[in-house]
Amino acid sequence: MKRPIGLRHVGLWCLMLLVAIANGGARDLLYGDRMSELAAHQLSTAIGMVLLGALMWGFCRRHPPASDRAALAIGVFWMSLTVAFECLFFHFVAGHPWSALLANYDLSAGRIWVLLLLWVALAPSLFFRLQPKGPGP
Repeated sequence: MKRPIGLRHVGLWCLMLLVAIANGGARDLLYGDRMSELAAHQLSTAIGMVLLGALMWGFCRRHPPASDRAALAIGVFWMSLTVAFECLFFHFVAGHPWSALLANYDLSAGRIWVLLLLWVALAPSLFFRLQPKGPGP
């Protein structure tokens, strides 16, 4: 039986991380100072969802999960790595207080980061379901 998560999935997450860093850099360089911090956060999160969605879609087409359950496990794995990186890097390396990190999860304040995390967790399952089943043409 094929393992649901392997080195390919770790490698794709590393690419996702690089794309997310580039997206944050683009926000800081191109539009972050031209709008409110909240609007820049929301736009950057939306752009990130599109970019990461494209990566995940391409990956799931090239390396389709064995089942919907495997696809969900992959998404939760990627989301977990993302949360762990965010918390560990931004707290211990960048020095952000835990309260500032947790504030990014406050939907009532317009912070939509949690939607990106949900997208990362659920997108592989969605893409698995959208793939044609059965014999090819």
